[in-house]
Amino acid sequence: MKNIIITGGYGQLGIACKKDLKNSFNTLITGSNTFREGVKLDITNRNDIARVYSDFKPDVVLNLAAMTNVDECDRDKIGANKINIEGVENLCENFKGHFIQLSTDYVFDGLSGPYNELDEVNPISHYGKTKLEAENWLKNNYSNSTILRANVLYSYTKRTKASFVKWVVDSLKNNKEINVVNDQWNNPTWTESISFVIKNIINIGLTGLYNYGDKDFMCRYDFAILISKIFNLDETLIKPIKTSNLNQVAKRPLKSGLKTEKIESRLGIVPNSVEDCLRKISNNLTK
Repeated sequence: MKNIIITGGYGQLGIACKKDLKNSFNTLITGSNTFREGVKLDITNRNDIARVYSDFKPDVVLNLAAMTNVDECDRDKIGANKINIEGVENLCENFKGHFIQLSTDYVFDGLSGPYNELDEVNPISHYGKTKLEAENWLKNNYSNSTILRANVLYSYTKRTKASFVKWVVDSLKNNKEINVVNDQWNNPTWTESISFVIKNIINIGLTGLYNYGDKDFMCRYDFAILISKIFNLDETLIKPIKTSNLNQVAKRPLKSGLKTEKIESRLGIVPNSVEDCLRKISNNLTK
């Protein structure tokens, strides 16, 4: 049975991966801050990495650790570089196994999406630049690696606040009016969809660069409206807004999203529809 370390394991995708992988592999959940079941691992600290590697002897490292706050990455470029680029280099330095790196559609400029793996990259935020630099470093220095790009990951868990779905549902349940952009297009992806993909990647040792997103391309406003319908909440509380009205520090790709034909053919999978995923989440919450 393979030993798998999951970095950044307390985020919404880490929680889904732990659930999906724990019965098939020996999994170690790590994070810069830990809860009862995990191990502390700061990927910017080489001594931390050496200690965890020595104790656990991983066959696979699944790197979900990152500075993902897009505006904060623009404010603190040194900190973003340290985590998103140097952290990847640190994890690979004394490791010879299968390295899986979670990347993002933010490596594209969002002018002509959705994108496939051969489309030209052109990040417009520092976050996107750091993730692209990590991709390039792996391509040039670590052949036994998988780069998996994702976009708009969502779930509904008590522990994480990063999920768009959780934000919409909790806001509407509290009768709070929310502004949602209607000019950002993606294919929103359930964390359990992509954790299933990751499990298949590990099972066959698939390497290379791949995109994964669920089936449907939609703007963020339409996604929020669909959430309200599935969860039987008041959609009139959702107000459309343009990205430019938010006055955010970092630029966002607008017409983005990821084409998935390459990984579909390699793994023999069919992406889920957003509606089906939301219904499963809603049904689980009512059990």
